[in-house]
Amino acid sequence: MDSTPLNGKVALVTGAGRNIGRAIALALADAGAKVAVNVRASRAEGQAVVDEIAARGGDALLVAADVTQRADVDAMIAAIARRFARLDIVVNNAAIRHEAAFVDLPYPDWRAAQAVCVDGAFHCTQAALPLLRASGAGTVINIGGLTAHTGASKRAHVVTAKAALGGLTRALAHELAEFGITVNCVAPGMVDTVRNAASATERPEHHALHRPLVGRRGHPDEIASAVVWLAGPGGRFTTGQTLHVNGGAYLGG
Repeated sequence: MDSTPLNGKVALVTGAGRNIGRAIALALADAGAKVAVNVRASRAEGQAVVDEIAARGGDALLVAADVTQRADVDAMIAAIARRFARLDIVVNNAAIRHEAAFVDLPYPDWRAAQAVCVDGAFHCTQAALPLLRASGAGTVINIGGLTAHTGASKRAHVVTAKAALGGLTRALAHELAEFGITVNCVAPGMVDTVRNAASATERPEHHALHRPLVGRRGHPDEIASAVVWLAGPGGRFTTGQTLHVNGGAYLGG
């Protein structure tokens, strides 16, 4: 089996400074892709990922941008084009995952979840579209979540945003197929991550309610492996799908 199936490809991963985003960036680089590592404010974390990719023999670029701001996103895509002259893979991973009871949920927090998860995917995909079309084998991978399918208390804003990504995935799969672009969603289950209080609740309540059949939580690398497969030649006949990677915590289509 080819150990570098993404050789010659260029990928963008949003929210790539830590946890699942970091693992995806590293895995894409290990598979041969050049990687644009996006962070909003945590430049030190993003640079650490870039440096780790370089230490492993890969090529990466730090692109700091707020994915909710179209001007930032346009500048980010332009920087990728200048450095790599192409873009084949867009992974929309940036997210906000705070918990709050709906009765107390501030409207700005509701809007922030939609802005990062949904508007961010809109801006990044639309801005990257000329380069994805030029690729001839472009790929968009949205990172969804378990609770978009099961629901969860204290996560109305997050569940709604992640569920919207599934709808966007199916809509764009139809619209972009003519350009050779596949669009899929990877929905992680409970994954062991280090949560930053700025973007996520440290111990999500739903983690206590769901038990993976395999008897453990997942590792970010296991989510990254699914992304690499969808981005590579093995995933070219798969589009418009949600791929659940949750250890059997949820069995659904």
